[in-house]
Amino acid sequence: MENTAGSNPQSNGFTEKLKSWLSWSWTYVCFIWFGMVLIMIYVLWSPLKLQETLASASVFLNTLTPKFYVALTGTSSLISGLILIFEWWYFRKYGTSFIEQVSVSHLRPLLGGVESSSATGLFTSINGETEPRPSVSECKVWRNPLNLFRGAEYNRYTWVTGKEPLTYYDMNLSAQDHQTFFTGDTPQLRPEDAVMQKAWRERNPQARIRAAYQALEMNQDCAAAYVLLAEEEATTITEAERLFRKALSIAGKDINLLVYIKRRLAMCARKLGRVKEAVKMMRDLMKEFPLLGMLNIHENLLEALLELQAYADVQAVLAKYDDISLPKSATICYTSALLKARAVSDKFSPEAASRRGLSSAEMNAVEAIHRAVEFNPHVPKYLLEMKSLILPPEHILKRGDSEAVAYAFFHLQHWKRAEGALNLLHCTWEGTFRLIPYPLEKGHLFYPYPGCTETADRELLPSFHEVSVYPKKELPFFILFTAGLCSFTAMLAMLTHQFPELMGVFAKAFFSTLFAPLGFFADKMESFMPSSFWHQLTRI
Repeated sequence: MENTAGSNPQSNGFTEKLKSWLSWSWTYVCFIWFGMVLIMIYVLWSPLKLQETLASASVFLNTLTPKFYVALTGTSSLISGLILIFEWWYFRKYGTSFIEQVSVSHLRPLLGGVESSSATGLFTSINGETEPRPSVSECKVWRNPLNLFRGAEYNRYTWVTGKEPLTYYDMNLSAQDHQTFFTGDTPQLRPEDAVMQKAWRERNPQARIRAAYQALEMNQDCAAAYVLLAEEEATTITEAERLFRKALSIAGKDINLLVYIKRRLAMCARKLGRVKEAVKMMRDLMKEFPLLGMLNIHENLLEALLELQAYADVQAVLAKYDDISLPKSATICYTSALLKARAVSDKFSPEAASRRGLSSAEMNAVEAIHRAVEFNPHVPKYLLEMKSLILPPEHILKRGDSEAVAYAFFHLQHWKRAEGALNLLHCTWEGTFRLIPYPLEKGHLFYPYPGCTETADRELLPSFHEVSVYPKKELPFFILFTAGLCSFTAMLAMLTHQFPELMGVFAKAFFSTLFAPLGFFADKMESFMPSSFWHQLTRI
């Protein structure tokens, strides 16, 4: 059925004009309404006996004891304090003010405002098809090239700490990955493949493992089942490697399975200390499947080469992948910065550099650090151990905190091994922000920093981790307002309790000063308008 809104452009145009006119005239309507209220109060002053009502109210207020005012101000302070606590919690958890969010969501449409498009879909699906928000391509979620093993690493962390290192959103993305990778080349799913399709979707780890054994009962040569057992059930890297070798022997010609298994076997070799073997396996894999660059196997290779301290080979890999036409990553940018910093960091001194200036090699290193920090400003705090590290997620958001956690988790040791590299980073990384225009309307070397990273990172990282936010958000107005209101009313309650007579005199003086403009306005109106006019208006 066709869109009815699109079939009637004249009504849409009239509606938009009406909204814009209402939005423009809202301020003037408020002023007119306020003036009419003042006039109405003055006109009804005598018929409604407002003078006598105010006098009786003032007598009633004068009879109240100071305890009443202490209770009133104390209750106001308590309520505003509770609002402050809730606002602060909401801001820490969601990065915005609850009152502000509700106001924008419900009041802006009434005032003719346009809803922000940033509230709709933030992510891109795993198969590359964008979801409801196609304009935010920079918020695509990528699979972490160095993701850990669930059974042998993530689960061990849970056993020790009792905390879940992976979010449901992250695991759901992995399930989609596995369903995409391991569907098989046959036009129709075999029974064991159908079982495995369901197994990847299971939320309970034990249910996934049972489904894998069920698939093996149907067919002992089900390679995907061995992959799941290696990822989920194996409690050591050695056991996971054995299961991956079994899966490799029966994988057949399924390219997705072959690439996945060979990559994980190379990672097993790296974790077990057989780094040269891991490097060879990664090189062979990249040579055998050169068109699978989007899997970022070169990032696994870079990390293994850094472990071998084969810096010439690292530079050769960077020369191929650190190209302007290829997508960047924290691994590419920071590894390039590490190599340049390593060449000068052992002799670098901030004091000497301030006296004689930077040499060309030092300038190249500083520029490389600035480039890396502009790409991902969250990484330095983890490398400098200003923030505590957690286990990296299975998926990352480029330029986000999740990518910073994943990079620092595997590469912090390589920065520590290069003498003076962290010192050079410490002295120079904050200088990056003087080069980036603010507000972040445009970048310096890269595209402007995306505004959706915080929301996506909160979905990818566990709740016990404090998500790094860039640029740093200022406290919302309503948090400052409720904090000031809570403090002010608490101070009034304390002063009223301690000095009741003095605060009573102060309150009377305050209210008399507050209502003085109203009396002045009434006197002017009486002198300006003839008394007969007001008499006739009152009779009406």
